[in-house]
Amino acid sequence: MRVAFFIQSSTVNIGNYTIKDIPGSSGRLDVISRAILAAMIGDDGLEKNVEIWVFLKNYGNFLFYSNIFDDKTFPKSEILFSDYFVKYILNIKQSNPLERVEKKELDIFDALERFINKNYQVFILHEDGQDFYPFFKKFNHKSSLLFIIGNQIGEMITSEDLKSFDFTRISLGSKSYLASSVIRLIKLNLRLLI
Repeated sequence: MRVAFFIQSSTVNIGNYTIKDIPGSSGRLDVISRAILAAMIGDDGLEKNVEIWVFLKNYGNFLFYSNIFDDKTFPKSEILFSDYFVKYILNIKQSNPLERVEKKELDIFDALERFINKNYQVFILHEDGQDFYPFFKKFNHKSSLLFIIGNQIGEMITSEDLKSFDFTRISLGSKSYLASSVIRLIKLNLRLLI
């Protein structure tokens, strides 16, 4: 099974970043870091065949692919991960376990086209979407799945450009969840079914 996630942020701003106050000094980079860690890390270390694309309005687009990182050196705490990610974004020349992150020139819609061409099933997570569980019963170990999580204010999910793709909108229920919790719930359900 191949699983991918898209998440976007227009608020991340590391101009005044300090490790002592990551949420307050980075435009909520902590939310993005938690989502990446939720996607990349499983019960026994790094996941296999999982990728998360992070679209940061102010800094570019980044691909984290679990198979290319070393489980022993990958930063698994939010603080450590955030600090290394900031150093990677700022291109600070020092040893960094995130140096294998790929910075992508593709915008989100070009990236979506690539996934469509690779025959991924694409789903948008939305509170008003269809019940998520009937879809999961159809997945198996050969499935290739992309979940678009969106951003904090929902502007990507509601964009007209994204609506034109006519992807299935699914919901995890009536509760609102943080992006990291959404990713963990999806992964948990995939493990239960496969």
